[in-house]
Amino acid sequence: MRRTGHSIAAMALAALMGVAGLGAPASADAGSGTERVAEGPAGRAPAGTAEGTAAGTAVGAAPSAPAYRVALRADDTGTRWTGRETVTFGNRSATPLREVYVRLWGNGTDGCGTAQAPSPVRIGRVTGGTRGALSVGCTAVRIALPAPLPPGGRATVGFDVSITVPDRMHRFGRDGAHRYLGNALPVLAVRDGRGWHLDPHVDSGESYYTLASDFRVTLDHPAALKVPATGVTTTRPGAPGHTVTTSVARRVRDFAWAAGPFRSGVATSPGGVTVRSYWTAGTPDAWVAASRAEAVRAIDGLGKRFGRYPYGEVDAVISDRFAPIGSMEYPGLVLVWADETGSGTAHELAHQWWYGIVGNDEYASPWLDEAFATYSADLLNGDDGAYCADIVSWEDDTQAVTNPMGYWAAYGRGWHRFVYFNGGCALHDLEKVLGAPAMAAMLKRYARDHWYGVSTTTAFQRAAQAATPTDLTSFWREHRIRTEKTS
Repeated sequence: MRRTGHSIAAMALAALMGVAGLGAPASADAGSGTERVAEGPAGRAPAGTAEGTAAGTAVGAAPSAPAYRVALRADDTGTRWTGRETVTFGNRSATPLREVYVRLWGNGTDGCGTAQAPSPVRIGRVTGGTRGALSVGCTAVRIALPAPLPPGGRATVGFDVSITVPDRMHRFGRDGAHRYLGNALPVLAVRDGRGWHLDPHVDSGESYYTLASDFRVTLDHPAALKVPATGVTTTRPGAPGHTVTTSVARRVRDFAWAAGPFRSGVATSPGGVTVRSYWTAGTPDAWVAASRAEAVRAIDGLGKRFGRYPYGEVDAVISDRFAPIGSMEYPGLVLVWADETGSGTAHELAHQWWYGIVGNDEYASPWLDEAFATYSADLLNGDDGAYCADIVSWEDDTQAVTNPMGYWAAYGRGWHRFVYFNGGCALHDLEKVLGAPAMAAMLKRYARDHWYGVSTTTAFQRAAQAATPTDLTSFWREHRIRTEKTS
C-alpha cells in the first residue's frame, strides 16, 4: 500500500514534517464481447525455483494449495454481489486439520454491524463442515470439518456469499458510480507452527496472511459496467443487458475486482505482459497517460531485477480521487492514486513481487513488503536513497523496522515513515555494504528461493549474510531489523 502518488523522496520528507496525511484510515477489511486475451502463462515460476518448498516458506502451513471457485451476480449498480464460493484445500502439515477459518476482511471497518446495517460481507448455507460463531470483530468464522483431515488429504467447503459495497471512498467501498472490491472475497486463514493466524483488522496498513492459491471467479454484471479483476480475464454475453466476466488466477494470494463505467485501454509491455488500464472519467488525461506509461515500464523493469512477472496480465485502476485511501496493491490488480508523475504506480507494482510472489505475514512483518516495495521503486526510478540522510530517525527504543502491525496500529498516524522509509533506507544502506551487483544478485536469488512461498525476516537476514563475508550483526542492530520472536 502506498499513501500518495508522489515521489518517495517528497513523500518521505512530508511524512517527517507531519504533513503527508499518512495516518488516514485506509484498511478494511466491460462491455460485452471478448475484448480480453485468452489465458496466459499464469503462475509460472522461474527456472530452478522450488515452488512453495524453499527455505523460509511456510513449510507445513495449512490449509495448503487452496483452489477457489466463485460465481457471483451483481445488482444493477455493482453494489451488491451474491452467489456461491467453494474452496478445495489440502493438508501438507504433519498433524490432522480439524477445522478451517474463513476470513471476512471486508467486515474490518464495520465489524458486526447492526440489525439495520448488517456487516457488508456475510456467508451462509455452509457445506463440507459445520459453521461456528463469528469472531475477531466478525472478520473470522470457524468451520469444523466432519472428520480430521489427515496429512496429505484434501477436502472442500462451500458457502453462499453476500457482499454489499459500503458507501464510502475506500479500497472496499464506492465513489460515485464506481465500486472497489478489495479484500471483499472471503479467503482461508493460515495455520502454521504458531497456530492459527487470526489477527485483527487494522485501520491503516494490512493484516493479511494467505498462501498462494488458485482462483476461478465468474462475475455476472450489467454490461454497462467494466470489471477489472485479478487474473487473466475473458468476457462473454450473459442474459440480456449482462456480461459474464471470468477471471482465472493461479498461485496468487487474494482476488480483487472493481466495477464501474471506467474508460479503458490496453498495452503490451516489451516483455510481453498485457497491461490493462481502467480510469475514472474525471482523471486528467495527462495523469492517466503518466500512470499507464509507468505501469508498462515498471512491470518489465521490476521483472528484470527480481524475476519475470509470471501472471501474463496486470490491471491498473487509476483515479485522481483515491486521496482518502492512497494507492493499494492486489495480485494482478492495483489501485493507483493518479498524479502528474505516475510515480505511485511503481510502488504498487513492486508489491506484485513483495507480498504477491514472495509472500509474508503482513500483520507480523509489514516491512517485508512495504520497505521492499519502497526500495524497489527507488531502484526503478534511479533513486540511490540520498534522501535517507534527511529522514531516518526514531522516537524511542521500542521502535523497529520489523515491528508488527499491532505495534503500529497502537502508534497511529505517521507510522509509515518508520516502516516504508526507514526500512527502505536500511535496504539502501545494505546495498552500500554488499555493493550494488551483489545486492542485485542476492535479491534475485532471494525472490527465486521464496517464489510462491512465504518469507520471514530471519530468512532475509540469512540470504543477505550469505552474500557477504562481512558480519552483518551490527548492521541489523543499527538499522533496527530484529529477528522474529518464536513464541
